Amino acid sequence: MAKFFLRKKIGDRVINGHPWIFANELGESEGAYEPGDIVEVFSANGSFVGKGYVNPASQIRIRLLTRVQDEAIDDQFFYNRINEAWKYRQQIGYVENCRLIFGEADGMPALIIDKFNDYFVLQTLALGIDKYKGAIVAAINKIFSPKGIYERNDVPVRTVEGMPQIKGFLSEPFDTQIILKENGLKFHVDIETGQKTGYFLDQQDNRRAIQHICHGADVLEAFCYTGTFSMHAAHYGAKKVLGIDISENAVATARRNAELNGFMDRCSFEAVNAFDVLKLWVKEGRRYDVVMLDPPAFTKSRENIQKAITGYKEINLRGMRLTKPGGFLVTASCTNLVDPQMFLDTIDMAAKDAKRVLRQVVWQTQSSDHPIIRNIPTTQYLKFLIVQVL
Repeated sequence: MAKFFLRKKIGDRVINGHPWIFANELGESEGAYEPGDIVEVFSANGSFVGKGYVNPASQIRIRLLTRVQDEAIDDQFFYNRINEAWKYRQQIGYVENCRLIFGEADGMPALIIDKFNDYFVLQTLALGIDKYKGAIVAAINKIFSPKGIYERNDVPVRTVEGMPQIKGFLSEPFDTQIILKENGLKFHVDIETGQKTGYFLDQQDNRRAIQHICHGADVLEAFCYTGTFSMHAAHYGAKKVLGIDISENAVATARRNAELNGFMDRCSFEAVNAFDVLKLWVKEGRRYDVVMLDPPAFTKSRENIQKAITGYKEINLRGMRLTKPGGFLVTASCTNLVDPQMFLDTIDMAAKDAKRVLRQVVWQTQSSDHPIIRNIPTTQYLKFLIVQVL
């Protein structure tokens, strides 16, 4: 097994628990290795730091899997980690639908596993973890005896790791159009072609948070995707809900979800560009009791953070102007590079320009099945805010 040594005065972040080791943090190395191999990492003075997989083609040169020197990285290792993660989800109340494995937060960097009742969707986003895909699938089969397993590795980040973008069955083929239950509602999920793994589990706790502000309300949901927040608004007593999204396919699924839940009389959806129509509707003087904004990530590059902040400010400014005095704005950001304080500051700037006063109602993050590890800041990415707009 090859050995790598951290450079002096650079390794504190890694030694203190972060699993990522960048190329510029590494000094000497000993022994031969192939991309994706398990290697050992030591501090500059020779003390053991951890074991993980290496890829010279990646900016993140090594991702650590264990800090225990005699722990073998084998099939049993992955079975144990997945089983531990499942026990934790059960303990905190996620027994039907959950993010079973959230990468670094569960000690398995670059691995995502979503559980949709008896169906599982996985992503292996780095070469080192992809080599153990067989062991991961075997562990899922042993622990859960699932009805089906599907991989959604059709993501660009795999190209950076030198891997092809692929998707397909990792079990016997099954109908990838499934229905899941959440908070007493039903939703169509397209495992094969839906965004990410087919459904956004990270907002399931936040969708419950709107229950007290929607009764009797006229609600607008922008960037509605398949209408999950819209369904919850109707479920919680909204008199009228309009959802808008640029995707025709998403809007079609949102309508199917409304029909599935018996809300066709109160929920309508339009395939339009939210940025364009919100600006127009402000000029037209439209007003809503509740405005909900859940846009996709505005940037994945540090070079474009300022553009992302400008985008968030503009969309929230329009949202506030569309909200009746005393109404509520529900707003979220999944852009990892925009940290919580940056997001709140952006909302405050929008409120200043809109000449509105905000009263905070709810401020929280992703659902608890996406654990946040305190010394790994990237594990906290979702920002979710409800404010009363005075």
